[in-house]
Amino acid sequence: MFRVFIAALALATLAGSPSVGQNVGRNPAFGTINLNANFPNDPRWVNVRAGGTRSASSVTSCQGSMADAPDVRVNYVAAPGFALTFFVRSNSDTILVINDPSGAWHCDDDSGGNLDPLLKFNSPLSGQYDVWVGHYEGGRLIPAQLGITER
Repeated sequence: MFRVFIAALALATLAGSPSVGQNVGRNPAFGTINLNANFPNDPRWVNVRAGGTRSASSVTSCQGSMADAPDVRVNYVAAPGFALTFFVRSNSDTILVINDPSGAWHCDDDSGGNLDPLLKFNSPLSGQYDVWVGHYEGGRLIPAQLGITER
């Protein structure tokens, strides 16, 4: 009887849990970058393939498709006076989704101009930033560049 109760409780807990499509526990598809505030070679560029089969709306207010695993992971050591900005360059309409070190989700569509997204953290936290680049063209993958700057 006790086992049945535990099994029912576990099933009820799982059924009531929200489903999150993006998985911050997976390894990033296009690598990990370790940066300290005032990093050299600014901006840093990473070539990615934007998109995927997951809906961005499962974790943010943005629409579009993106991958399950992060595209890029940035481990950042912050310092006062340095803002951290992520942006995308592509020939398609892309979105940018970031899970910051506090676990908060951020999304942008066109703030970088020319249908390109941009997310700026004026007082960035130290820690892990998981980054996804998505788009509006369904599940196919498209070439894009992720830029990371303090400028």
